Amino acid sequence: MKAVWKDKIIAESDDTVLVEGNHYFPASSLKREHVTSSDHHTVCSWKGTASYYSLLVDGELNPEAVWYYPDPRPGAEMVRDRVAFWKGVKVID
Repeated sequence: MKAVWKDKIIAESDDTVLVEGNHYFPASSLKREHVTSSDHHTVCSWKGTASYYSLLVDGELNPEAVWYYPDPRPGAEMVRDRVAFWKGVKVID
């Protein structure tokens, strides 16, 4: 699986976990040269508090396009140390 934005591979792995229609990639597969920090957080009722990264590709920012759960709740351990994408990031096989 590949996560692609602006024709750049953001993450690539054969080891993704599908949760609620989203592919969660290993955090280690994230191409860090395209990632910037974000202070944004949201709360999922069953997974816990999500943190975010923004993407920066060719000078274009995609704020909070990557999310992850640094400390998922019990029952959501499958997303620990994994990242997922939205905001125009395409996940392709």
